[in-house]
Amino acid sequence: MIPDLITIAGSPWKVLPPGIHPATLDDVQTLFSTNRHRRELFEGLVLGSLSLRAAGCAFIFLDGSFVSGKPRPGDYDACWSPEGVNPIALNPVFKTFLNGRANQKYEFKGEFFPSSMTESGCGRSFVDFFQVDRFTGKAKGILEIELTNDPLLKRRSK
Repeated sequence: MIPDLITIAGSPWKVLPPGIHPATLDDVQTLFSTNRHRRELFEGLVLGSLSLRAAGCAFIFLDGSFVSGKPRPGDYDACWSPEGVNPIALNPVFKTFLNGRANQKYEFKGEFFPSSMTESGCGRSFVDFFQVDRFTGKAKGILEIELTNDPLLKRRSK
């Protein structure tokens, strides 16, 4: 279950409380796919998750304004666990970060980074970078979604 969003002084909208919170895509859909624009972003997230799962990815971590109180997020940010991923089966778009990740945004309406990849501005891995509010520098939360057994992905794979 996704915890209630909290207010961080200085941040323009509510965010997840600090920590890594387990969730399913059904949970994400219920809480964050609340209007047409958010549903379009969510469908991109599902497509990207299906593609990653097919390559052997077991987990993604979801961040960005999509999992916040922002009424109209620009996209979502996710990072994926590279452990067990077959690089040959991995969609090449997940390896391309050119032009502000335009190919990822076009195909999936959001951005996916390997969780162990270092964010160049701060030198932290993306899974750690995502846990810092960009407006205040304070700790905030992210969601961990297990792709292997996710009920929504199982339904969509049939």
